[in-house]
Amino acid sequence: MPPSAADRRLKQQRLAAVRGDGPALLLTSHEAIAWYLDGVRTHVSLAGPPVLAVRAAADGDVLYVAANEADRLIAEELLPDDAARIVPVPWQTPPAVAAAAAGPHVVESDVAAALRAARARLLPAEADRYRALGRETAEAMTDVAGFLTPSSTERDTAAALAGALVARGIDPLVLLVAGTGRLGHRHPLPTTAPLGERAMLVVCGRRHGLIANATRWVGDAGADDARILEVEAAYFASTRPGARLDEAFAAGCASYAAAGFDAAEWQSHHQGGPTGYAGRDPRATGETVDAVVSHHAFAWNPSAPGAKVEDTVLVTDDGVEVLTHDPRWPTVAHAGLLRPTARAFG
Repeated sequence: MPPSAADRRLKQQRLAAVRGDGPALLLTSHEAIAWYLDGVRTHVSLAGPPVLAVRAAADGDVLYVAANEADRLIAEELLPDDAARIVPVPWQTPPAVAAAAAGPHVVESDVAAALRAARARLLPAEADRYRALGRETAEAMTDVAGFLTPSSTERDTAAALAGALVARGIDPLVLLVAGTGRLGHRHPLPTTAPLGERAMLVVCGRRHGLIANATRWVGDAGADDARILEVEAAYFASTRPGARLDEAFAAGCASYAAAGFDAAEWQSHHQGGPTGYAGRDPRATGETVDAVVSHHAFAWNPSAPGAKVEDTVLVTDDGVEVLTHDPRWPTVAHAGLLRPTARAFG
């Protein structure tokens, strides 16, 4: 889906409210630039900084672009009118540095909460892109799970997941795989270990700047699978437009004890939070007071040893819409939603 000039104008209005009467606002992070430029691919190396920066000012935008990337971005990523606003930057100068040297400006960190609020409410085209990304991410996990066996290795599983995502134009940002012997690790980077009788697959995939997060289990069911869904349901129930993020976080944390887990289990791993153009935007804590709004993407991921549930969802006035869903994956109805269960090998 190409960038939208109409959506850009709406985002310019949102940034104008953040900037106020101040100087230009400098956008230098992957999440801020990809959001503002309607899903532009901001990277070459996934580990590197963006290849462009934006000075968003009252008199218009200026895009500072690495000179060796400008032609490709103009031809394949940006709006036609953007070409006239590009300042090529020599490869040896970071675009963010060139943009900062152009005059007075406000940096992202000075208005971080306001910027998050500006991008929290997804526009209709963004939500449609996210639905497609979520569906295809879930389909990739189902396709890979279909040929896994207990003797498959974690690394071979991760390689297959990466291939399935890339074939769909999705950049794999996170790939975690834990076989039976490594289920105690919350972030299990894949090894040569076999999957065994129960294994966890975790992916975070990015396309059009948006990030889909999902966890799936293959093999045997877990003893705590039903109880972890109780915790997730508490997070979903408290994540409604008008609520505050710290309130939703507190409700979810409190539900561990109610579901029969140790009351302090939430301290063993982060619980997720809003998502979208960042993996977590921000990661929820007891101090994050961002407002939950309609059409706000979330990825809660409650977990306990050997148990975890995670999907990317869209929170609206009508409730929770699961985006990372493939009807081929086995599910159970829980608290009004279809939630994934362990998928048998074979």
